[in-house]
Amino acid sequence: MTTRLRPAIEVTGLTKSFGDQQVLRGIDATVPAGTVFALLGPNGAGKTTMVRILSTLGRPDGGEVRVGGLDPVREPDAVRAVIGVTGQNSAVDGILTGAENLRLVGRLLHLGEAETDRRTAELLEQFDLVDAARKRVDAYSGGMRRRLDLAMSLMGNPRIVFLDEPTTGLDPRSRRELWAVIRTLVAGGVTVFLTTQYLEEADQLADRIAVLDGGRIVAEGTAEELKRLVPGGHIQLRFADQRGFAAAVQAVTVADADPEQLVLHVPSDGSVGDIRKLLDRLDDRDITIDQLDIHTPDLDDVFFALTGNAPKGVQL
Repeated sequence: MTTRLRPAIEVTGLTKSFGDQQVLRGIDATVPAGTVFALLGPNGAGKTTMVRILSTLGRPDGGEVRVGGLDPVREPDAVRAVIGVTGQNSAVDGILTGAENLRLVGRLLHLGEAETDRRTAELLEQFDLVDAARKRVDAYSGGMRRRLDLAMSLMGNPRIVFLDEPTTGLDPRSRRELWAVIRTLVAGGVTVFLTTQYLEEADQLADRIAVLDGGRIVAEGTAEELKRLVPGGHIQLRFADQRGFAAAVQAVTVADADPEQLVLHVPSDGSVGDIRKLLDRLDDRDITIDQLDIHTPDLDDVFFALTGNAPKGVQL
């Protein structure tokens, strides 16, 4: 008999307002244990508000919330014992060394000296900070500070980790290094709740993605499921001369033609079968293609279609 694991996070009908501004308008979400759930949305959509409520730092106005099976409002201490949080702003102390920052967290968690030393050494190794362990954090790069920040949130071996826009401001190399760390955590059974404005980040990391706009989740699914919600996939054909272009227009009846650029946009899902059918049709008429490009909807297209605006910081 298979035992069904309880979801790591369950949210039903979550609402939150600040004065007359309704920030969350009835959010439903379920995050299976040992997965990455990405909450994607523009600035002001309510992502950080939701993280604060789930991590016991804010109180909801309505709805039901369970984190690790616990109620963050009624059982905040119990919830804090099973979660780790990395916010948008680094929580590291620049005056202390990397090792001292970690040991400070260990003392705050009452881990005991031996366990604090063990976890400090373990996390310095895991986050590739051994060589910088005795250096003041003021001398760290942005990527190193972010890795230390995440390491500090893991001192208590949390089962659930909240990452609120963890790679904002990092260069591409540092961002990818942090992605590798997140993948390692999930492989070890940790659940990651990630908020981000970087569409590529959600695409790369998340098992499921929810798009938050205007305080509501307007779509949820895997990256591929969300991409299928958006029309616009096509094959772009470019021709070397007017004769080939004109012949292709006759052969392909459903297409957007650009006579000036000698380009056809043929609607397609980008599948191998679709491409083969199109090429066979052109080959039968001895039509030569100068260049072929395939465009399938990506998360950029999903975001624009569902929210109608581009978030600050989105990397396009």
